[in-house]
Amino acid sequence: MRTLAEIEGQIKKELNRIRPYLNSEGGDIEFVSFINGVVHVKMLGACMGCMALDYTLKDGVEALLVELVPEVIEVVNDSEVEE
Repeated sequence: MRTLAEIEGQIKKELNRIRPYLNSEGGDIEFVSFINGVVHVKMLGACMGCMALDYTLKDGVEALLVELVPEVIEVVNDSEVEE
């Protein structure tokens, strides 16, 4: 069984692989947390107002992380949650 630090490390590594594609469109992604199989991220820049955000998050980011990180079951956008 992997530690939380190992899982989060792999998640961050995979997000860094995705980042150039988001940056090329003026957006970005930030890792927030990993809780009970759910990756919490903040979509930044152009991603925040993009009409394709749900598609990018679910069919792009989530699909990749679920495939490559066995512990991940979902990715959610915390960008609209007030801190």
